[in-house]
Amino acid sequence: MKQGPRRDQFVDIRRAPRVQTPRASRAGSSGVFSVNCGTNEGQAHSNPDNVVAAPGVVNGAHHIHDYVGNLDTDAFSTDETLTAAGTTCTNGDKSAYFWPVLRLRSGQDDSERAGQSKVDGNVGSVVEPSSVKLQFLGNARGKVRAMPQFLRMATGDAKSATNGLTNANALWSCSGFQSRGFTDKYPLCPRGSQVLRVLNFAGCWDGQNTDSANHRTHVSFADKRTGQCPQGTVAIPQLRMTLSYRVPARALAFALDSFPEQGHDPVTDHGDFINVMGQRLMRQAVTAINSGRRR
Repeated sequence: MKQGPRRDQFVDIRRAPRVQTPRASRAGSSGVFSVNCGTNEGQAHSNPDNVVAAPGVVNGAHHIHDYVGNLDTDAFSTDETLTAAGTTCTNGDKSAYFWPVLRLRSGQDDSERAGQSKVDGNVGSVVEPSSVKLQFLGNARGKVRAMPQFLRMATGDAKSATNGLTNANALWSCSGFQSRGFTDKYPLCPRGSQVLRVLNFAGCWDGQNTDSANHRTHVSFADKRTGQCPQGTVAIPQLRMTLSYRVPARALAFALDSFPEQGHDPVTDHGDFINVMGQRLMRQAVTAINSGRRR
C-alpha cells in the first residue's frame, strides 16, 4: 500500500496554470443542458463497486463511490435493472453518475464499510459535496447528435499514479478561480472559496459502440486546441461534472479515495457515467445545445 497524500501535493490555487479551452466557431454548438440529481445526501447511495470498469465484482474499485441519478447502480446493474430503477434526478433522467468520495483525513468513518475502507487505505470522514453540477455541453466546431442509450463512459484514470498520465484527466480548482486548475495537485483555496473537482467526459463517439474493452476507445476527446472531433467520430453532448466541497485550506486535511497502491494522488481523480436518458429527454438536450440555449 502506497502512503499518501504528500504535503507537497497541496498548493495555493493562485499558482495553478490557466485552463485551456478551444474557441467556439460560428458553426459550433454553445448551449448547455443541465440535470439536477442532488448531492447524494447522507451517503444514501454509495459503494466500492464500479459497474463500468469492473462489472460483477464486489469492491471492484477498492474505494467508495458517490452516486447520483439511477438508484440501482452497483456491481451487478444491467441495462434492464437500470431502466426499471428510480432516480434522484428531478427531470426523470435515469442515468448513472458516480465518482470517488473526498474525505477529511482527521474525521471518523462510522459507516458499515469502514472496515473494508481501512483495509484499502481509505480513512477519515466522507465529505458530502455542497453542490453537484451536471452539465451537457456542445462542440466548438459543430452541432451534436444524440448519444445512444446505455452508452458507458469513464473519464480520468484511477490508476494514473502508476499507469502514467496518458488517460489522466483530473482538474482541481477553486470557486472564483475556475480559469486556473491543477491535474496533479490538491488546491488550497482562499477564505470563502470552495474546492472544485471538474470531471470532463469525452464529447466524440465512434457512432457504433456503447462500450469497448477498455471503456475508452469507443469515445474520444475533441482536440484541445481546435475543438474538432477526431476523424471517423461524431460530436455528442459532452458531460461535465463539477463537484464543490467545503474543506479546510490546509495541507493534508483532505484527500481523494483511491486504490491502495495509488496513495490518494490527486491525479487519479475520475468519474463514470451510463446514459439511461429516455429518447425524449435526450432530444431536449440535443435541441437546447444545438440552439445555443441554457436549460
